[in-house]
Amino acid sequence: RPPPRPFFEALVRSLIILCVAVAVVLSSISVCDGRWLFARRELFGLWHFCSVSNSSALKCVTDLRLAGVEGMNVGMILIRSLVAFAVVVAIFGLELLMVSQVCEDASSRRKWSLGSILILVSFLLSSTGVLSFSILLRDHITLMGFSLTYWCEFVAAFLFFLNGISGLHINSLTSPRS
Repeated sequence: RPPPRPFFEALVRSLIILCVAVAVVLSSISVCDGRWLFARRELFGLWHFCSVSNSSALKCVTDLRLAGVEGMNVGMILIRSLVAFAVVVAIFGLELLMVSQVCEDASSRRKWSLGSILILVSFLLSSTGVLSFSILLRDHITLMGFSLTYWCEFVAAFLFFLNGISGLHINSLTSPRS
């Protein structure tokens, strides 16, 4: 039997797993809803574009070329792909983090490290998607125009970064088990 983990190490690893799970949920909600920016009576999303008419009714279309933003159709395909792939990679990273804690064997430290690296890859993908969205719609951006789902993706990217770095750091601080 391997010796039991110190309480503080187990607590920190559990908190990292919990925060990654929260980030995955936030990112998933953000990708599925996809309405990220409201500006000038127009709603820009990952999946559709909406405009508000005088009668306050939303008129939404999935043909993003109708938004009048150059490159939006192709840009949103790239952004959707980046943030959706970030969620998938984060789920695999979360799986490795959990498995490394449940099945403590000779390779659990490697599983933890690989899971943390996958979480960092999720950060790169997610933050690239958020930044690309901001660059693509730079002429329409106002600070108050970003929707709650955009901020969910922003916070998720930040949590991916913090948890990936923390996971690698806690793994390097703890001594290898025999």
